[in-house]
Parts: sequence; structure tokens; C-alpha cells
Amino acid sequence: MSAARKKLLLNAFHMCSPSQSWAGMWTHERDQCTGYTSIDYYVDLAKLAERGLFDSIFFADSIGLMDKYGGDPAEAIRAGAMAPMNDPTLVIPAMAQATQHLGFGVTANLTYEHPFLMARRMSTLDHLTKGRIGWNIVAGFVESGARAIGLDRLRAHDERYDMADEYMEIAYKLWEASWDDDAVLRDAHKRIYAQPNHVRRIDHEGAFFRMSGVHMCEPSPQRTPVLYQAGASTRGRAFAARHAECVFLTTSEAPMVRAHVADIRRQAEANGRRGDDIAVIVAATIITGKTTRQAQEKYEDIRDHLDVAGSLSVFSALAGVDFSKYDPDDPIEYMKTDANQSFLERVTILTKGRKMRIKDLTAFHPDSPTSGVFLIGSAEEVARQLVDFADETGIDGFNLIRTVEPGGLQAVVDLVVPELQTMGAYKTSYGSGALRNKLFGRGDRLSATHPGLRLAKAYAQEHPPLRP
Repeated sequence: MSAARKKLLLNAFHMCSPSQSWAGMWTHERDQCTGYTSIDYYVDLAKLAERGLFDSIFFADSIGLMDKYGGDPAEAIRAGAMAPMNDPTLVIPAMAQATQHLGFGVTANLTYEHPFLMARRMSTLDHLTKGRIGWNIVAGFVESGARAIGLDRLRAHDERYDMADEYMEIAYKLWEASWDDDAVLRDAHKRIYAQPNHVRRIDHEGAFFRMSGVHMCEPSPQRTPVLYQAGASTRGRAFAARHAECVFLTTSEAPMVRAHVADIRRQAEANGRRGDDIAVIVAATIITGKTTRQAQEKYEDIRDHLDVAGSLSVFSALAGVDFSKYDPDDPIEYMKTDANQSFLERVTILTKGRKMRIKDLTAFHPDSPTSGVFLIGSAEEVARQLVDFADETGIDGFNLIRTVEPGGLQAVVDLVVPELQTMGAYKTSYGSGALRNKLFGRGDRLSATHPGLRLAKAYAQEHPPLRP
């Protein structure tokens, strides 16, 4: 008997904003994303994703508006391109209340919030979702965010990762070492809620942070949230190999994806982890229907709604380059910036035999260097291509970029998911336990091989509790 096929992971990629990766799609008559300020909008989204057995809704977020293009955020604001943008952490409890299994990956920026506060917020979300929270670790790339909170500049790219390494060290200690598993008694008869001799203070003095305090939350179902990371630069992959459990990539070039997967897993093993401790997820834009012709008609119906200047405002911020200074036919050249280095690396290689130009960034078609895997076809065709890409590259699943919603997601749920299930490439029911166990089937807590858990356990052994 042949081995069972690995089941693909699927996430719905979202943002608390009128439009996201494909700016301007909110102008389509069927799009409902202008409802992003309503809690009902998110509850309906969560119910739809859970009906499709999605692993999570993954929320992108950014501190600061996209203001590199033309030197200000005017085009982003006009186009609704990641502007305005609400805080995604606040909608998650309502979505969790409306669902039973769906996970929630939320982007939160460690540059602008002390780890003591971030750890508390994530533990609270893990409690309120009953163990279904994941944290997408970002250190920021938008200069306007740094200025908005009073900093003179954005930290240099690699320095942000150095700071992130130290940040995670504190977070692991707070989540995993401050409270013992048996600290909480809730013994009303003895009038003891928790035992101080099973709780310890976390002290830290480092290059970027200092603190001394007890984690404010009792142990949550997962303790440490599932750790997501989207850095594909050389430094980003090294960070992911040490910390991440799920890594997001946005390139559609199979050889590059395969090389990144191999590199991340090799580095993970060098950190004492198993290669398959990390699930690699690739971005995908999907336009599908019952037939190839229906899918093509959908594509033709929505493609002209893309807002070019709005999209360039997003890509300028990602690249750290003001694309308003270039002509549409100008080639994109690599230059080192302190923004998202992997973005420029991805679009300045020879992609499919040709040099990328400025106008290629905003092309809504399968050759776009910004779309991830871009598929147009019947449900059967799309399902087959997703499976083939995963088989070719060794990835674990896809992060579905929103187009015209909720119709785009609904088509995947109703048409593509059944095809994947027929192929044996997608689950037919949710697994048990918290989000981590649903994803990996190895328990709700951090793997014993994870460096963060090893670090926290060593700290707990070396530091006594509050009282003997």
C-alpha cells in the first residue's frame, strides 16, 4: 500500500483594510471588503474559512502607511491600498467565538512594543481563542511607522533581526519559564488561586531590552503561540530556521522556492531541530470556476479593477524605492535598502527569462512577480496545479491572497477544496487540540527540539521561584 499523501495546509490571507496585495479590488461591485470596519464582516469570513476546513485566517498588518511612493501616503489613501488599516488583534476573539477549529495568525510588530507587553497580549489571545492563536513575527519595514512613534529612522535590516532574536529570548522566558504548569490551583477552600513558589520573575539585560517582572498571564493552552515568519532574505531565513514553525514565501518560481525550503530546513537542523518542524507556505492568487471558461471570464471581469498607483505605493514601501520616479518600462534594478530586502531580490532576478519592469509589478496575471502562484482555471485544474507545485518544491501549503471577496474565497471553499479532498491532498475534518497540534500532530506545546523551549527550561532551572 502506498504512503498516504501529505495534506496541504490552506490559509486565507487577509488584512483589516479595504484592499491588500491587489489594490483597488474593493471597487468591484461584488466586493465587500469595505465592510472591514464591521465585526459581522469578520465573523462571516471566519465561518466561511472554517466551512472550507482552512487552517487559519492569516492577518497581515503594518505599523505606518505606505508613504514611499511620491514621498507621502496620498496614493495609498486614495486607492485604499492598505490604508486605512485597523488593528487585527481586536477582531480575533469575535471570530473565535463564532468558530470551533479555525486558527488565527496575526501579524504584530516587535519593533514598537516591549516584549513584556507583547507576551501578555499573545497569551490573552491564546486563552480567548482556546489555543488557536499564531503570531507572525515582523520587525517592520515601513519608515513612516518609525517616524510616527517618534524614532528618527527605521533600524537597519539586519539590526532589526538582531533585535528580534533578543526579543524572542525574552518572550520564550515569559511564556515558558515564568509560570510552572502546576502553578495555578484555583483552590477556593484553601484560598489559593496560584502558588507563588511555582512562579518566577524574568530578569533580562541585553543590547536592546532590559526588564524584570513576572509574566502577567497564567499558562495558556499553547503557552507560546504558533510562530509564523515571512522573511525570505538571507538573514530572514536564518531567523526563521531558529524560531519559526510556519514560514511564508511569496515567490512563484519553483526552483527558488525549492532552494529556500531546503536552506530553511538545513539551517533548522543545524539549530537542533527537525527539518519538518517548519511548515513552508507559499502565497497564491486563485481565480477559479466550475469550468476553465468560467474562470477566465471571472479573471477578465476583475483584472481592470486593479489600481496601478495604489499598488505601486505598496510595492514602493516593500522595496524601499520610490517607483513614482521611474517610467513604466524602466527595468527594476537591485539596490540594498532597509525595507523588505527579499522583495527586491525576488523581482530583480531573471524571472521566466525576462527582466522585470516597473509596469510588471502591477500586472494582474500569472507572470506577475508579486502574486505568488497565480492560477486561473477550473477547480480540477487549480487543485492539480497546487498539488504539483507542492510536490515539486516540498512546500506544505498555500496562503490565499484575496481578490474580490468573499466570492474569491467562497469559490475555493466550494469548488477547489472538494477536488483536493478527492485527490487525498486535503483533510476532510479538523484534527484535535490547539492550533499547533492541528498543524503538526505533535501536541499543543512547542516541540522539545525548539531552541526557545530549551532556553526557557534552562532559565527555569537556574532561577528560583518567588518564594521557596
